[in-house]
Amino acid sequence: MTRPTAAALERAAQEIEHADALDAPSNTLADLLQRVIPPGPVRDAARGAQLGHPAHPMLVTVPIGAWVGSNVLDLTGGDAKAAQRLVALGNLAALPTAYTGAADWLATSGPARRLGFVHAVLNYTALGVFTASWLARRRGHRVRGAALGLSGTTVLAASGWIGGHLTYRLGVSVDTGEPEQPTTSAPDAMAPPLGTETGTAQ
Repeated sequence: MTRPTAAALERAAQEIEHADALDAPSNTLADLLQRVIPPGPVRDAARGAQLGHPAHPMLVTVPIGAWVGSNVLDLTGGDAKAAQRLVALGNLAALPTAYTGAADWLATSGPARRLGFVHAVLNYTALGVFTASWLARRRGHRVRGAALGLSGTTVLAASGWIGGHLTYRLGVSVDTGEPEQPTTSAPDAMAPPLGTETGTAQ
């Protein structure tokens, strides 16, 4: 990656971090997820408390690997049925992956909450595109399915960059999955927490 490109991506991330307009939809999503992933043992398990390591980073390798594998088969003229099965595997694996990511996201606030919201939206979009890809393949339209698959991977790449920024710049999902702590970043480290949990809150 060239230096100008990296600088542009960094500026984009900072703009997202400070986009107050994302607070309302972020809070709406958080309210919904609070019901699906309630505080306590369920959320602790989703965050990897029993493992002593965040669960989300381990799970993301499965859908990404399956989806990219299907792209490779499409581009090289590989077995169409195998490509369809890889897309299906990626779609199924994305569900628990999203669940654990949401559990981590609920422990964030401020800039990390906003950036994580965009990360989640991109991931859900990628899953939707790959679902459409699987349906096209199932109906015998491999070319259409392959085009959708490549589009989904493009969205996934953008989401992956944001996910890396969340981890390596903001420190999200770098703890051991023990009791939640708010995650913030300068210069908004003292911004009031968003969501309904005490001092904290995919």
